[in-house]
Formats: sequence, structure tokens, C-alpha cells
Amino acid sequence: MASVSSSSLPGPALQAARSAVQAALAEHPEANAAPVAKGNKDGADEDPLEPGEIQEVDMVAQAETIRTVFSDAKNFNVKHPLYSPWTLWFDSPATKGRNLPQTPSTAFPQTPLPQTPGAHAALGWMEDIKRVISFDSVEEFWGLYNNIVPPSQLPQKANYYLFKDGIIPAWEDEANKAGGKWSIQLPKDKNRSNVDKMWLYTMLAAIGETFDPYLTNPDTPAGTPSLVTGVIVSTRPQFYRLSIWTRLAPAGEEDPLRERIEAVGKHFKMAVLGYAEGQKLAGPLATEVEFLSHKDSEKKGKAAKKIVV
Repeated sequence: MASVSSSSLPGPALQAARSAVQAALAEHPEANAAPVAKGNKDGADEDPLEPGEIQEVDMVAQAETIRTVFSDAKNFNVKHPLYSPWTLWFDSPATKGRNLPQTPSTAFPQTPLPQTPGAHAALGWMEDIKRVISFDSVEEFWGLYNNIVPPSQLPQKANYYLFKDGIIPAWEDEANKAGGKWSIQLPKDKNRSNVDKMWLYTMLAAIGETFDPYLTNPDTPAGTPSLVTGVIVSTRPQFYRLSIWTRLAPAGEEDPLRERIEAVGKHFKMAVLGYAEGQKLAGPLATEVEFLSHKDSEKKGKAAKKIVV
């Protein structure tokens, strides 16, 4: 099996892939070679194991039967599963107020809106957003990414929403209503050549679960969900906006959750977007990397309390 580190994928892609390799092997026992009895490497005339004796496994033979996309791009037999399945949504002026055909296809199969309380509450909003496809492996992600229009070529007022499967891109969803979002606004004329890479790295950080460093803490209880529920890129006449949605938002400066939320924002600013920690980004049509709860987003003026990194 070819080493993941030997591929030509960008760093964030490798990070997402490495995090899934062990899970991939565990999920596909059929790709493993048959074990060989102890003391008989060729497998012929095997003697039965004595009570308490441990059967040896030919690890070299195992590895040779596993083909990933990194070793054989067309005939791989093992995929690299993601921690969670994801769904891509899309809207633009062309989709608003129109009942577009929902014809299934092998490239972008359409599926019904999740039957959740949040989906019903956001029904009017969600009528204009089209579900593109769901995926749960690294290979499927790249197949999707290589077949959609990049943000720099989208029409004005268009949006891509990449959310964990079962969560709709609306505040009303149960997974979003108590949360908020990190966002940055970027002038279009200065970032047309950068926005595609920024969006790609944002998606990779999301599906690779690297946004929330709390998950890597050994004291974190098993099964703790990531704070991140989805990521969005929006095109507007004069700027782009990138957003990271979270399932929770801190109640105030003394809330212990604030440190964890800030860690997400710092990772977004430095590791994903590539800015320095203290770099000032605000200017004409530009903002800092800012967090605002969904509840505060409905407020106007000074009542809204932002966190800036």
C-alpha cells in the first residue's frame, strides 16, 4: 500500500486522509489475507493450535491485498471513511422561487429534506436550497470537489453549504439553534485567486474534524460531538464570505465554553486561512475573523457581542 505521505495532495487533504486510514482498515476485514497457523508460514498441512496458543498473522500478505486510492486510483478496494457523513447544499438566484427538477442521477442523487422539527420550522427558507449530494469517505469528497463549480466562478448571491448529514443549513435546526458562527468577509477583487483554496481548506478541516482541538484532549469523554456543524461560502457582488457554524455559543466572557469557541476561530484564521495570529484584516469590504451567536445575529447595533481573534 502506498504511503499517504507520498501522495501529491495538499497538506490539509493528507491530514484528513491519515485520520481515516486506521478506521478504513478496521471497516474492511474482507481485504485482509487469511491468517497462517503458528510455525507454518506457507499455510500447508496446518497443525491444529494447542489450547492457549495464539495464531500468527502474515502482516505483509495483509498489506499487499489492500489497495487504496493512493496506490491505485481506479481499482482501489478500500475507502477512507470520514468521522461523519456530510451533505453539500447549494442555492443561487437561479434556484430561488423555482421548483427545479429533482431527477436522481448517479453524480448528484437528490434526497428528501430531513424530517426534523428544524426542517419544518425552516421550510420557507429551505425551499430555495437544493441538496446536491451526501458522502462519507475521502474518495467521495474528492469526486464531488472535482465535479462542481469553484466559488470564484459562482454567480453573485450564490452559496455552498457543507453540513453534517442530518443537519440542515438553518438556524432552526436543533443542532444549530443554540450555536453561532465564525465568519470572515473578503473583498472580491483582492481574493478571487485565493477563495477557492480557502474554501477547499475550510471543507477539509471540517470533514477531517480538525477545527475543534477539544476532541484531541485525552480527558475529553468518548463520543463528544464536534462543535462544528457546517461550513459555508457565499459570493456577493463585492465580497466573499466564509463561515463556520457551531452547535453551541458561549453565554458570556466567563463561560468556560468561550475558550473552546475561540480555539475554533484561531484554527480557522491561522491553520486554514493562513493568516498570522495578530494580523489585522479589517478594511474596506473586509472584516476580522469574528464570532457571533445566532441569537445575536438577529440584533442590530451594539447589542450584538462579537468575539474577534
